Amino acid sequence: MPHPSPLTDLERAIGINFKKKDFLRQALIHRSSVRESQAYGNNERLEFLGDAVLELATTEYLYQLSDKPEGELTNWRSALVQGEHLAEIAKDLELGQYLSMSRGEEASGGRTKVSTLANAFEAVIGAVYLDKGYDVAKKFCEDFVLHDLDRLLAAGKHRDEKSVFQEMVQEKTGVTPHYEVVVEEGPDHDKEFTMAVYIGEERVAEGKGNSKQRAEQAAAKAALTVKGWK
Repeated sequence: MPHPSPLTDLERAIGINFKKKDFLRQALIHRSSVRESQAYGNNERLEFLGDAVLELATTEYLYQLSDKPEGELTNWRSALVQGEHLAEIAKDLELGQYLSMSRGEEASGGRTKVSTLANAFEAVIGAVYLDKGYDVAKKFCEDFVLHDLDRLLAAGKHRDEKSVFQEMVQEKTGVTPHYEVVVEEGPDHDKEFTMAVYIGEERVAEGKGNSKQRAEQAAAKAALTVKGWK
């Protein structure tokens, strides 16, 4: 089993010294790492917690920042907490090198997978929350996630393909597109979904992703191209 880099290096990188190191250690255990999981548990529960902390911190930040309507703030929040953005932050922190995972997972590129990195980053947020409380976790989110808002808005990241496609379809046809699972394959820790997007009975396009949401985004992106709306 590959040995991750010392946790003290990561603590230095994020500017937080954990009182209970096991919180951070658990945040960096991929579910494929059976031996480490038996000792500490994997990072999925911490990811669940960190996701909620990040959403609250982001919502509070945006509410205080702007008096924009709810729909626009929701799009801004989506841009900030999307997996691709969190994975970028995790790469900047070199989070992948700290992860404990099986040799097979590592051989398949596990240390650089967007979903694995994003999940691990959310788990770190959960670990910070448990060890230091909400205020420190909120500050951590502000320092590493929320400061990117202007850049993400300038890049149009708040306008995801699924939302754009839905608006275009509703404008042109008066109906709302819907999505269906075509294929679901792979082990629980590394699933891949194929989703198809429909306008009424018309099957417009398909997309793949490691979650249903990402597969839907890929399908919407493909559908925009098929329809010539992009």
